[in-house]
Amino acid sequence: MKLTLTLLGIVVASLLGIAMMTTWERPPMDSTQLGFRGTGMVEITNPRLDAKAAAMRPAIPEPLPPADDEGGPRAGEIYENVQVLGDLTEGQFIRLMSAMTEWVAPQEGCGYCHNLENLAEDAPYTKIVARRMLQMNRHINNDWTDHVRETGVTCYTCHLGKPVPANIWFRNEGPPQARGMAAGRDGQNLASPTVGLTSLPYDPFSGLLDYANRIRVVGASALPQGPGASIRQTETTYGLMIHMSEALGVNCTFCHNAQSFTTWSTSRPQRVTAFHGIAMVRDLNMQYLQSLQDVFPAERLGPTGDVAKINCATCHAGQNKPLGGVSLLKDYPELN
Repeated sequence: MKLTLTLLGIVVASLLGIAMMTTWERPPMDSTQLGFRGTGMVEITNPRLDAKAAAMRPAIPEPLPPADDEGGPRAGEIYENVQVLGDLTEGQFIRLMSAMTEWVAPQEGCGYCHNLENLAEDAPYTKIVARRMLQMNRHINNDWTDHVRETGVTCYTCHLGKPVPANIWFRNEGPPQARGMAAGRDGQNLASPTVGLTSLPYDPFSGLLDYANRIRVVGASALPQGPGASIRQTETTYGLMIHMSEALGVNCTFCHNAQSFTTWSTSRPQRVTAFHGIAMVRDLNMQYLQSLQDVFPAERLGPTGDVAKINCATCHAGQNKPLGGVSLLKDYPELN
């Protein structure tokens, strides 16, 4: 009997060990110290997986030859209904339009945003969207340099050659579920990819990235009086942080000192950049994306009828610097 139990224990331990090994990441691994010694501020990467991810990313398009009509007539004087780029010369205008076609709709061509029989017409709806996105692009490059610095953004930063960026989000109320006692899911426990397959709330964006609600985990003072951050707020905040971590392809210690996540004085400078990034995403969702609510057709809206919105992954797409830090803006200063 004793021998049987011993053998059974060995078999069970072996099976558990094999099961655990399937969750481990195969070497080699690289580590980079990001902060003071002994603080655990280390970024761990796998060169094999990094190389695989890099091979899957689309190639960055070569810049088109520069326009050579500096000082020539403006596009707004030549073409009708040019509301945003009318300050460019005709050559600059045509060059930027050609680049936008390559960045956003290389297969569909100019007809994706224009009525080819009447380019001045505000149809199809994608032309109105594109106009608003151009305004947003210039707004980012001019007013959000605390986040994008001199690198800036272009249409390609988010679109990567596709009409609809891969990483957008809609309000998520979860799948249908049973009623009664089984209905108390409270927006979590679904192992959503949005929050790294954890049991955290599966919609960490609504209220935090489309409105300026406070992102909180704990009180800001000892023994706080009155209502503070709830457990639900804390869980939603952690869900948002996991999203940011995966969107940038980094660990928490890329921005935070794990000794005290809330303390700014011991955090890395990247936390300040991320702070401005959150503010920027909120601004863009509230001022630009949600302003297009009535422009998009029903098939472009989410399950609850809301417009597509952006988050960190929309631009970063798994890299701590969008496009690996390559700037297309320097070749297209017209987007400033």
